[in-house]
Amino acid sequence: MTGRTDGWDGWDGTGRTDGWDGTGGAPDGGGDGRTDDRSGGGRGRARTPTRARTPTRARTRTRKLRPPRLSPRDVLHVGSAGLRSRPMRVFLSALGIAIGIATMIAVVGISSSSQAKLLRELDALGTNMLVATPGKGMFSGQDTKLPEDAPGMISRIRGVESVGTTGDVAESVRRSENIPKEETGGIVLKAAKDDLLGTLRARMGSGTWLNDATGRYPSVVLGDVSARRLGITGPGQQVFIGGRYFTVIGILEPIPLAPEIERSALIGWDAAQRLLGFDGHPTAVYERSADDRVADVRNLIPHTANPRTPSAVEVTDPSAALQAKAATEGAFSTLLLGLGGIALLVGGVGVANTMIISVLERRHEIGLRRSLGGTKGQIRIQFVTESLLLSGLGGLAGIALGGAATAVYAKAGDLPWVVPPWAVTGGFAATLAIGTVAGLYPAVRAARLSPTLALAAG
Repeated sequence: MTGRTDGWDGWDGTGRTDGWDGTGGAPDGGGDGRTDDRSGGGRGRARTPTRARTPTRARTRTRKLRPPRLSPRDVLHVGSAGLRSRPMRVFLSALGIAIGIATMIAVVGISSSSQAKLLRELDALGTNMLVATPGKGMFSGQDTKLPEDAPGMISRIRGVESVGTTGDVAESVRRSENIPKEETGGIVLKAAKDDLLGTLRARMGSGTWLNDATGRYPSVVLGDVSARRLGITGPGQQVFIGGRYFTVIGILEPIPLAPEIERSALIGWDAAQRLLGFDGHPTAVYERSADDRVADVRNLIPHTANPRTPSAVEVTDPSAALQAKAATEGAFSTLLLGLGGIALLVGGVGVANTMIISVLERRHEIGLRRSLGGTKGQIRIQFVTESLLLSGLGGLAGIALGGAATAVYAKAGDLPWVVPPWAVTGGFAATLAIGTVAGLYPAVRAARLSPTLALAAG
C-alpha cells in the first residue's frame, strides 16, 4: 500500500514509483527509452538515452582497372623481339628496302655530282662568252666570210672586254710526211691571234702559247685531243704541215666551251699568211663581255661585224650547251629515280609479307600477352614498331650503299662527291612511311586475335 486514495498503487513495472517508466521520456510515460530492469523491484538504473540512427549503405569507391602503359623503351624492346629471333628473315626483308633506297641515293648522287662538275666548269669558264661565225647568204645560200676587220669592230662595242680570233687554213696536219695527205685524223689547222688564250680562259697543259715572236715562225700549239691523235706527248716534237715541219711549242688543256679548239692545231696569224697563203678572213670571233651586257652585245654583233649583210653572221653562246647538258642530266636522273621508287615499293611489299608471317607464327605470344592484360592498342603498336624498325634498318643500309656507290663513281670520273641532304632525309622518310603502311594490316590483324583462340592455336 502507498497510502494514496486515488486508486494508483505506485507500481508501473519499472521499479519506480514516480510515474517515469525509464523510457527517456517524461514521468508521464512518454518516450521510447530502454531501462535496466533489475530483480527485487526497487528503483531501477536507466541506460544513457541514445538517438535512433537510420541505417545507411557504406560508401564504396570502385577503381577502374587500367592496363599498364608501355614506355618508349618497352615499346622498342617488344618491337625488336621478333627481329632478334629471326635475323636471316630480317636481313632478306631489309635487303629489298636497302636496294630501293640505294638506287635512289646513287641516282641522285651521281646526277648531282655530274651537275656540280658542269656548274663548276661554267663558273670557271664563265657564261659571258659569245662566238660570231660566218653563215650562209640569204639569197645565194653560199658560205660567206667575215670581214678582216670584224674582230676590231666587235671589240669597240660597249661592254666587250676581250676578243680572240681564229681562221681556218686549208692544210692538213700529219705526224710525218710519210702519212697520206688525206689522213687528217679530224684535226683542223687554224690561224690564231695571241689574245685567243685569254679570251677563252684556257690554260696550257705544257709548253707556252703563241706570241709575237713565235707567231711569225713555223711553230704550232696543239689542242689536247689533237696531241693524242698525233701521238705528241710534249713540246719540242714536230708535225708536218703544208710541206714543212712545224715545231710543237705547247699543248692546251681541255676547253669545254670551245671543243673545236681541242681538235685543232693553232699557228700564228702572220705565219699562216706568210707560209701557207692564209687569206686573213676570220672564221670565228670569240668575245667576252660584261655579264649585264651579254644580251645587248649579242644583238649588236651581226650589224657590227658585217654591216652590209648582218643576216650572214651567226652568234652562238657556247655555255648554252653545258647548261643543256646539266638539264639533261637532271631529266635522266628523274627517270632512274622513278625506277628506284618502284624497287622501294617492292621492298615494302616484302616487309608486309614478312610481318603477316610473323603474326601467324606468334599467335601464342599474342594470346598470352592479351591474357595477361595487354590491350589491342599495345599489340598494334608492337607490330607497327617492328615493321618500322625493319624498314629503318633497310633504309640506313640503303643510304650507306648509295653514298658508297656515288663515291666510287665520283672518284672514277674525277667528279666532286655530292649527295644532296634532301635525298637522304627524303629517302629515309620514305622508308619509314612504307614501313608504317606495310605494318598496319598485320598489326590490326594481330590485335583482332581472340586470346583464347590464340592460346589454343599455340
